[in-house]
Amino acid sequence: MGQSVSTAGIPSASNRRDSINPSHRTKNRSMGSISPVQVDVTPELQNVDGTCDYISDLPDECLACIFQSLGSGDRKRCSLVCRRWFRVEGQSRHRLSLKAESDLQPLIPSLFSRFDAVTKLALKCDRRSVSIGDDALLQISLRCRNLTRLKLRACRELTDAGMEAFVKNCKGLKKLSCGSCMFGAKGMNAILDNCSFLEELSVKRLRGITDGAAAKPIGPGVAASSLKIICLKELYNGQCFGPLIAGAKNLRTLKLFRCSGDWDKLLEAIADRVTGLVEVHLERIQVSDIGLAALSSSLDLEILHLVKIPECTNAGLVSIADRCKLLRKLHIDGCKANRIGDEGLIVVAKRCPNLQELVLIGVNPTSLSLGLLAANCQNLERLALCGSDTIGDAEISCIAAKCMALKKLCIKSCPVSDHGMEALASGCPNLVKVKVKKCRAVTCEGADWLRACRGSLAINLDIGEVEHQDASASDGGAQENGVEFPPMVTQIAASDIPSSSSGRSTMFKSRLGLFAGRSLVACTFRRWSSSNSNSQNNY
Repeated sequence: MGQSVSTAGIPSASNRRDSINPSHRTKNRSMGSISPVQVDVTPELQNVDGTCDYISDLPDECLACIFQSLGSGDRKRCSLVCRRWFRVEGQSRHRLSLKAESDLQPLIPSLFSRFDAVTKLALKCDRRSVSIGDDALLQISLRCRNLTRLKLRACRELTDAGMEAFVKNCKGLKKLSCGSCMFGAKGMNAILDNCSFLEELSVKRLRGITDGAAAKPIGPGVAASSLKIICLKELYNGQCFGPLIAGAKNLRTLKLFRCSGDWDKLLEAIADRVTGLVEVHLERIQVSDIGLAALSSSLDLEILHLVKIPECTNAGLVSIADRCKLLRKLHIDGCKANRIGDEGLIVVAKRCPNLQELVLIGVNPTSLSLGLLAANCQNLERLALCGSDTIGDAEISCIAAKCMALKKLCIKSCPVSDHGMEALASGCPNLVKVKVKKCRAVTCEGADWLRACRGSLAINLDIGEVEHQDASASDGGAQENGVEFPPMVTQIAASDIPSSSSGRSTMFKSRLGLFAGRSLVACTFRRWSSSNSNSQNNY
């Protein structure tokens, strides 16, 4: 058809600046049809040097879609290309994070004139700086009436009055996260009384809540009917949120981290009202078997984390297992109190066949309970055993022989040796990853041999010194989202590996990678279960 390759649409380095300068643009002309073979470029679509500026002919909507697929840094750079891109990028930005110091207030009008479509806003202040105050928050609310998500961090100058004025203009909030703020129950109640679409509430270190019996109750408000996730952290008087929790009949996720007070009474009070809980995290709070028995009324419970709660025993775990038969993920940090063991785990094995993930820290199970878990929980894919005095070679051999579905195994600070590693060579046919940390009897040679036998198996070995177990890392979000294998692996030279007369170790020493990470338990399963997480607080 006589078609030839054209280079007219690719501006050279010398004229690229002119092609994007608004002063060189001509008026856009809509084209009725464009031939796939040949396009007649009219003079109105050409730059002064004859090159065609196709970018300038893109509609603003298409340009906005392109910007939305870019990262924050690339968006900033693109906004500096020309006035049009600056305008379109600002109007299409829905998420914004600002350093909320006091000197932000004079910039608010210009900022939100440019970013006038923001729906997700984060205001973060350094703890050593003076934050924005009520006036600034009011100005923001007047310019961002469509806000659906708000995150406040260390905004200590905000008061109850400021929150009341803010919420009058932003009643469409669906997610609120506040930490280290100074407003109290009155400001929180203003949010709950006006935001009928609120689905997720996360509160950490809210200093304005009065401690003691004089604390004003929080909730329920109109938000109680829509709330699905409540997360409370490090509150001196977190139980003042009791009316809100009890009134949230559609609540699906409840997370309580290091909140003072006796929580058994509250859990008993909500037993008959909040029965649809699917996920519960309890960490370092005062809860006994009475509270666990109350939680067992949530028959749809699928995820349960019990971290450093020494008053919980086998009896409480049995009450959960007897009624919550849909349990999929169970994390227990018994802090070596020896109050949860074979008795409770055996009932879990018999009553919870859907179990997929089990993390035991400071718990001492034996082959009896592990064998039943492997036999009855045929979907068990992820298993972590940390700081247990009873997990030895016999228990690992039991796991290898019976856990057919197991894909990922983590062992830390357990009396396991190379013989246990040898059992994994022929067992667990679906195993794809093994992590062994601080198990002194497991040698580099044993890991090399297992790696040689199962070439597709990823093995992380760290034979460092045994340290005190600590699974509570909720400040970093690890315990909230599960634990994970950190991605970093440090490779060491063969000269750094202890010598051995074993011939098989020589050929693998250069390939051996020792796992580097500050805490195994703080990061073992997060990646495994992140796809199932439904409570992300980040914007």
